[in-house]
Amino acid sequence: MSAFQIKDVVAVVTGGSSGIGLATVELLLQHGAAVAFCGRNEERLRTAEAALRGRHPQARLLAAVCDVLNAEDVQRFAAQAQQALGTASILINNAGQGRVSTFADTTDEAWSQELHLKFFSVIHPTRAFLPQLQQQSAQGRDVAIVCVNSLLASQPEPHMVATSAARAGLKNLVRSMATEFAPQGVRVNGILVGLIESGQWRRRFEAREDKSQDWAAWTGALATRKSIPLARLGLPREAAQAITFLASPLSSYTTGSHIDVSGGLSRHV
Repeated sequence: MSAFQIKDVVAVVTGGSSGIGLATVELLLQHGAAVAFCGRNEERLRTAEAALRGRHPQARLLAAVCDVLNAEDVQRFAAQAQQALGTASILINNAGQGRVSTFADTTDEAWSQELHLKFFSVIHPTRAFLPQLQQQSAQGRDVAIVCVNSLLASQPEPHMVATSAARAGLKNLVRSMATEFAPQGVRVNGILVGLIESGQWRRRFEAREDKSQDWAAWTGALATRKSIPLARLGLPREAAQAITFLASPLSSYTTGSHIDVSGGLSRHV
């Protein structure tokens, strides 16, 4: 039996072709779930799909090109996923990188883009898949929505003012949806991630001034500068484990909550 009790459950992951999303797809497959995942970049999506199929040849897997900011795209993805794999019981909303900017240099257009991305990357998939989740709940199955968020939602950074504000709004949205969907048996939770290894950090590493530093030394120094108590960056799989817990029946009495996955970076009690 799967440790997460999700064998044969249908799960959906947005932004699943890299980083935390891809690690989550992998973990769900390892524990026997059928997984539909999407991404905007077809080349990256197909590369991820091929790697996953190579490691999990018996898996029930669907990879679809989809822009979560396009409502029609997401509705098509929802119908395609249901036809290919069955009715979804799990939705993982995972999309959107941060925007580095201060209040002084963030234009109206940048504000609009950032707020639109952070909210509608959750709103569109939730609208599209909610009927499937409600159908599963009505049949007595555990169903869940998990939103990947950032520690910026609770601990804003002045150099990421727009992203911090948008992330705080998403945290509030998770709590609001949790309250509204609870009578329908749909749980809604999130995770707050700190600094997680990613392509963005790898690119910064490649551009480092001191080429004598290896990845471990460079990220260790970064963690020290950022005052991360665990003295390292997090791994995508570590975030995926928290996501999968919240998506699984192991958290069946948890809704409207967030798990901090920041290595102790949070300064809040």
